[in-house]
Amino acid sequence: MATVLVVEDEQALALMLKYNLEKEGYTVLTEDRGNKVLGVVEKNAPQLILLDWMLPELSGVEICKLIRSKPDIKQIPIIMLTAKGQEEDKIKGLNAGADDYVTKPFSIPELMARVKANLRRAPEIVPTKILTYEDIQIDVVQRKVSRQGNYVHLGPTEFRLLKILMQNPGKVFSREYLLKTVWGNNIYVESRTIDVHIRRLRKALNQFGPDYIRTVRATGYSIDKNETIE
Repeated sequence: MATVLVVEDEQALALMLKYNLEKEGYTVLTEDRGNKVLGVVEKNAPQLILLDWMLPELSGVEICKLIRSKPDIKQIPIIMLTAKGQEEDKIKGLNAGADDYVTKPFSIPELMARVKANLRRAPEIVPTKILTYEDIQIDVVQRKVSRQGNYVHLGPTEFRLLKILMQNPGKVFSREYLLKTVWGNNIYVESRTIDVHIRRLRKALNQFGPDYIRTVRATGYSIDKNETIE
């Protein structure tokens, strides 16, 4: 069955939704902080998102716009959950890219029906197979990396780090973001662990070309051709 991401900061409601979705056979992920949602979606590629309007850090409308701006995940169906019932609010949510809109309080049978309907209508989401930056290529389906035609052997962690960097060339990712995205929220890992894996990534890639992994002091890492700032 499909994976559904429930984005809801009311714990009781999130648990109720999780229970009922799992009872229907879905795999359920949950998140309660707006600024973490995009990373969860990019890492797990759920087939549908139940998205609360009011969230800490980022609103559901802002998150919806972010998801719709990302080619790899923009087709994921989004059902907006909100206590706002005015027509202008519904229009705002739908204009942000939501596929459906459910006003609280709602009945569980109705919500389950809407989940099934949106999943039926959703196009099959095929992940981008090849990511390219300069002479580096990642086949994300076969999990292979090459540079100038040479196979580059990477461990699973280094592969995930490179994939994140190459999905957004030039963007600087903080160590904290990389830790949460690669290792998950529930695992404690020292932030400097990232530095160890970046060194391994550089060593593997730089056998066949110049160093494109940029270090930004006290911030994090990006992939681009600008000079490294230690």
